[in-house]
Amino acid sequence: MTLNRCTAIVLDRHPLWLAAVEGVLTGLDVEVVGATTSPEAALELVDEHDPELFITEIDTSDGEIDGIACLAQARQRNPKLSAIVLSSHTDAGSIESALAAGAAAYVTKTAQREDLALAVRQAFEHTIYLRGRGPARAAETPLLTRRELEVLQLVAEGLSNTKIAKGLWVTEQTVKFHLSNIYRKLGVANRTEASRWAHSEGLLPSRSEKA
Repeated sequence: MTLNRCTAIVLDRHPLWLAAVEGVLTGLDVEVVGATTSPEAALELVDEHDPELFITEIDTSDGEIDGIACLAQARQRNPKLSAIVLSSHTDAGSIESALAAGAAAYVTKTAQREDLALAVRQAFEHTIYLRGRGPARAAETPLLTRRELEVLQLVAEGLSNTKIAKGLWVTEQTVKFHLSNIYRKLGVANRTEASRWAHSEGLLPSRSEKA
């Protein structure tokens, strides 16, 4: 499936974010056939349009099911539906709950536009293979965003979370969030194992590149 044949439903309780996400998707030639602030309306749109992609925030209005529950119900109705959670939550519990509900990717709202675009593309097109890993092993290739690669490289160079945060102009909590994603995607338990992986894959710049 190519992105220019893809249709999408977007759920967020803030209309401004609906417009922002639609802008990213339009830039990818993805047709947004429905955008709503209501989970119930989102499920109706899924039934009506049978989209290929569903993007949702976790938080919804009081008295309504949250985005994760909505995602799970949407995928029950359409098992082939690809889903991405775009949320302001950065805690491990929210991430794990979203992935367990069937999300193909979890993107924080502090991410860059290109990070969301990358997640959307990778949901349909396996186009990124890390060094040393060819197309034959695509299913095993961890998808790291540009920011996650930056954090991984800095960790592998021995920098602390505090120094990484200052260097990237982000909070330490954001660094921890990226590290949590990195560990999960690489199947490692800590920064030492992640650093070892980065070294083995040749992700660190050579001394000539640093000079």
